Amino acid sequence: MSRRGLLAGAGLAGRAAPLVARAAPQAPTPLCLQPVFVHQLKTRREATSWRFSAEIHTEEEAVQERARIQQDLEGLQARAEFPLEILPLVTVHETTEAGRVTAGTHDVLLMYAAGRDRGVMDALARPDKWNLVFVRHRSGRIYYMYIGVHPHFLRKTRDEYGQPGMDVEDVVVDSLADVLWRLRALYGLKNTLGKRIVSIGPAGGWGADGATAPDRARARWKLDIRSVPYPELEARLKPAAGDAALLKRARQAAARYLGDQGVRLETTQEFFERAFLLTEVFREILAEQGTDAITIHQCMSTIMPIARTTGCLPLSVLNDEGGLAFCESDFVAIPAGILLHYISAKPVFLCNASFPYNGVVTVSHCTAPRRMDGRNLEPVRVLTHYESDYGAAPKVEMRTGQAVTVLNPDFAGRRWLGFRGEIVNTPFYPICRTQLEVAVKGDVARLRRELRGFHWLVGYGDYLREVGYALKKAGVDWMIC
Repeated sequence: MSRRGLLAGAGLAGRAAPLVARAAPQAPTPLCLQPVFVHQLKTRREATSWRFSAEIHTEEEAVQERARIQQDLEGLQARAEFPLEILPLVTVHETTEAGRVTAGTHDVLLMYAAGRDRGVMDALARPDKWNLVFVRHRSGRIYYMYIGVHPHFLRKTRDEYGQPGMDVEDVVVDSLADVLWRLRALYGLKNTLGKRIVSIGPAGGWGADGATAPDRARARWKLDIRSVPYPELEARLKPAAGDAALLKRARQAAARYLGDQGVRLETTQEFFERAFLLTEVFREILAEQGTDAITIHQCMSTIMPIARTTGCLPLSVLNDEGGLAFCESDFVAIPAGILLHYISAKPVFLCNASFPYNGVVTVSHCTAPRRMDGRNLEPVRVLTHYESDYGAAPKVEMRTGQAVTVLNPDFAGRRWLGFRGEIVNTPFYPICRTQLEVAVKGDVARLRRELRGFHWLVGYGDYLREVGYALKKAGVDWMIC
């Protein structure tokens, strides 16, 4: 669709409305869950052991348990804040039945493991899919695998683990909440793998050790990186700058942004309005590429004379609209930003970090989102980009007292570090515009020793367990400080 065609559908109703009607982005795909009830029926025989401990032995007991499982699944569906598709419950008694189940298109197989037959569970747990085991202790009739899942299934009656792709983190006892957070992690991982992202300019990676990061992002995370050369961006911006109707729309969008009582404009009106013109061109590129993710290479130099503003505010706006927008085209850190975004269902802040000391670390950058909780816009001062004193960059006043997840990916793509933090101050030092002082809720001395890479990711809320679980499935080491 042409720019004029997009503009014709522009609504611009409401605060922070997009400049143009947004084309459908690369929508996140639901996580597909296949629940399976595993048990074996038994018949009483005299003078012999005819049943094992804690099994469901009769059809009557099985009917009652299937009803209980169905209630569990309805509860999961109601509580999931991410797209979750739950397939009809299947009951499996024998290994021959397992093959029909594993041939399905599900992402995750959830075994309600009431029976003792390890062969059935082995047949169900295909290593090319994600698998979870649920056992009951007190949430209903006790399951045999509450007793036997570790020695029989995970270790195959040996001392060493023997089930490919599974360990104790894939076993849940009683708690639907514990099932749900694992599914949330896998939903985030599914939507990170193969994500399409536009890079304005070539894909890159920060620092000497980050030079090959785009290749690793493609190999590990299957990222579909589409580069748009700067000459193409310039060819789009020149006619846009002469389009009177488009400029009018940009000014209207800028006025709406500025109309929020939480916004203070401290750069020039021209820089500010041109940022919304650049935002519209970015949206057009995203629509053509069929995605909602973008990053900018050489965003502190090359883009400025072309756009006659900076990319900082456009990236902030695109994040607030639910997309993913990162500066510096740093594919060392971008996979972590994508994963945390999909796990949390919130924007994330890619930032620089200071030296941690006295329990606090300062993080900063000029492209912060405002809608960090996924719903509400934080107050903002729109200033120039610090290093250039040019363009329009947001200083977002994030909430003091807010709990945050902080991720530090390494250059090599082998290990990520994470910690829980709390925003304790939003200072105004002569550094990148959005600034947070974060209290480290962990071991600061260990954090100093173990730092890798350069850019960090900050998101509202505590999602360390989900990130760690997803990283294990992706083959990346994980350390919590």
